[in-house]
Amino acid sequence: MKTLSYILLAALLLAACKTTKVPEKETPEIFSTNVTGSGPELQVEFTRGEAHNHPLMAVWTEDENGDYIQTLYVAESISRGIYGHGDATTGKWLPGEIRRPAALPIWSHSRGVKELDGLFIPTSKTPLADAYTGATPQKSFIMKTKLDKPGPEKFYVLFEINQTWDWNEYWHNNKYPDNEDYKTSCQPSLVYKVLVDLNDGEDKYKLEIVGRGHHAGENGQVYTDLETMTTALNITRNITVKVSR
Repeated sequence: MKTLSYILLAALLLAACKTTKVPEKETPEIFSTNVTGSGPELQVEFTRGEAHNHPLMAVWTEDENGDYIQTLYVAESISRGIYGHGDATTGKWLPGEIRRPAALPIWSHSRGVKELDGLFIPTSKTPLADAYTGATPQKSFIMKTKLDKPGPEKFYVLFEINQTWDWNEYWHNNKYPDNEDYKTSCQPSLVYKVLVDLNDGEDKYKLEIVGRGHHAGENGQVYTDLETMTTALNITRNITVKVSR
């Protein structure tokens, strides 16, 4: 059965390695999260890049000291601990519960909720509220959202993204042969960040890449060495956040 699982994973790998021809003027998907929030209204705009192929994402806020404020969005599979390709025991992929700490480690450790198994990602028994989650957009998107409540005048917006099976010459299948968590991530997650100041008169901010996550999700550290990252850098072309005042 394990051999069959590896064959199925190999098939997914071949599919994920394909690049995507992104239209120059793609109509973005539009969706909303946390519509009942009473804090500042934000609009996160994500333009996908040529390497975009079913990535997982999280968007959240932190204060100026780097302390977590709240999640604005996280991929449904992460928020519920259930993956569409989580169970291959019947010979084909079916939804199933699975733990993937390497997927979005910076977000999960920033959130700081430790589960009974010692991991910082939700389980099927402790899912995030539906207000902050949803299916992963399959193309460029605009996410309209709100903070839960009024807070600091200055805060960071962070965006973490990770795409499974994007191996390269450095982050290859045999780099950590005994680490199954690493094998569900390949090139580590990337995190983008910007400081929003509600009093500076600006209404649009561009998020800039600041580093990557741990390859196996063992901590929430932001590693600034990006020399080994290749296609992961092309999952997105641009990420901005607009503020409604």
